[in-house]
Amino acid sequence: MGCGRAILCIIFPPLAVIDRGCGTVLIVFALTLAGWIPGAIAALLLNYQARDRRSV
Repeated sequence: MGCGRAILCIIFPPLAVIDRGCGTVLIVFALTLAGWIPGAIAALLLNYQARDRRSV
C-alpha cells in the first residue's frame, strides 16, 4: 500500500477501496457513516490485506 493510498484511506475511506468491488465499498461506506474511525480502519485493513495477497 502506497503513501497516497494510505492518506486516501484516512481522508475518504470508501474511495480508497473502490477497486475492491461494490460490496466492499458499501461495507466501508456504512462503517464510515456509523463513524469516521471505523471506516478508516476498515479501509486501511482491506488495503493492507490486498497488498499481502499480491506479494505472495
